[in-house]
Formats: sequence, structure tokens, C-alpha cells
Amino acid sequence: MTSFLFSEAAIRLFAFIGIFAAMGLYELWSPRLERPEMTGALKSRRWFANLSMVLISSVMLRVVFPAAAVGAALWAEARGLGLFQGILGVHPVLAGMVSFIVLDFAVWLEHVASHKIPVLWRIHRMHHADNGFDVTTGLRFHPLEILLSMVWKAIIVILLGAPVLSVLVFEIVLNGMSMFNHSNVKLSPRLDRALRQLVVTPDMHRVHHSTIRQETDSNYGFNFPFWDRLFDTYIAQPKLGHENMNIGLSAYRGTFTAKLAWMLALPFRALRRDQ
Repeated sequence: MTSFLFSEAAIRLFAFIGIFAAMGLYELWSPRLERPEMTGALKSRRWFANLSMVLISSVMLRVVFPAAAVGAALWAEARGLGLFQGILGVHPVLAGMVSFIVLDFAVWLEHVASHKIPVLWRIHRMHHADNGFDVTTGLRFHPLEILLSMVWKAIIVILLGAPVLSVLVFEIVLNGMSMFNHSNVKLSPRLDRALRQLVVTPDMHRVHHSTIRQETDSNYGFNFPFWDRLFDTYIAQPKLGHENMNIGLSAYRGTFTAKLAWMLALPFRALRRDQ
């Protein structure tokens, strides 16, 4: 099991590096928006803070929860636990496909809860406090949120008895899609319309990072766009348009939102009335 988890970590690391490099280069080649927060010195400051955050979260997760979701799948498999293995005896291919879809819905549900439950919003708002929107925003999650999310996913994995390979694929896709749909890349309107029938696109998810509360409370998906349409939380375009919309949270505007110490401390600060 130890050797497998080491290989799993290596696979995820190589996938992360490859996707991050691809999206970062795409942003340089064809940026969707060109704003002070996403260019020059301010961009460098944001990138340093956001990448430092993902490093801290990754180290913390490996210390507190070293096996992560894949380890939970291995643990359940060894004991024949879960709906697919212990009760229904579903074929691994079908179980893997259904597990992927259920896990995606579970992450969507977790995201909705992080906006609706005050104690979870305290933690999640650090992600939204980024005044820019690019590939590193998709990595800007507080370590506490990463830990809670992993516990939630592990519970779902064990209850399902999800196949190990499907969990590994889901984790890689989820991380890659977070970088993709937060990236500052330009897609033609025609391509965006076609893609958002199957996956969450950057223009679709950017609406979720608007300072307008109604728009912030929409487009929660990371992989599939279906859930937002199904539960009526889908907004096609921002009210002010992508070029004019304000990104982030109205309560937190300024370069201080890209300071690592401030980001780590934000969950422990009081909620403001305008949040």
C-alpha cells in the first residue's frame, strides 16, 4: 500500500506540473482579461502567495491525512466495504463511472455548503478574496478547507466502495479542472458555448467570482455544469460583462489580499455585514 501511495503522489504531482505549465503558458499567449491584478508586479505577488498556499496545504494534508481519498478507497477495497463492493457487487468499470459522477456531485454540494454555512464560509472566503482570476486562483484554498474537503470525499469513497482507479482519476481531473476553469484564457464564444454543455469553462466559473452576491451564489461546479442547471444556480454571463465585472469580495479590496499571513488568518477574522 505504501508503494502504491508513493506512486499515486508522483502521478498526481506530474499531472499537476503538466497542467499548471500548460494553463500558465496559455494565459501568457492568449489572456482573457488584462488587469493590474493579473499582470506585472501584482501578478507576481499573487502567484507567490497562491502557490505558497497550495504548498502549505499539500504538506499539511500529507501529514494529517497521508492516504487521502485514494487511501480511503484502498482501505475500503481491502475490507470489501461500500455500496458497490460489499452490497451490490457492481462491475468495477460501471462502479468507477458512477463513483466519478457521485463524487463530482458531492464536491458541488460541498461547495454550495461552503457558501451557505457561516463557519464554512469563514474558511472558503479566502478563495474568493483573490482580486484577480487566473490559474493560481484555482489553487488558492485554505489548508482547513483542503482538509475538510478530503474528509468529506473519503467518507463518500468509503460509503460507495469506489474503485481505487476511479478515485485517482477523479482527484487528478478535479485538480486539473480547477486550474482550467479558473484560468485567464481566451476562448471563442462559439467554443465556450460548446464546451460548457459538458464541462465548466473559465467564463462560466468567472461569474462565480463576481463581487455581486447573486453571481457569487451561482455556478458552483468544477467539473460538470449539469448540477447548476439542475438546481437553478446557473448564470450564463455576469451582469456587467466579463471586461467590466469586479472580481473578488467587496469587503476586501487591495494588495493585502495577496499577503500569505493575511490569507492564513482570514478564517479567524470576524465576518463583515457586507459578506
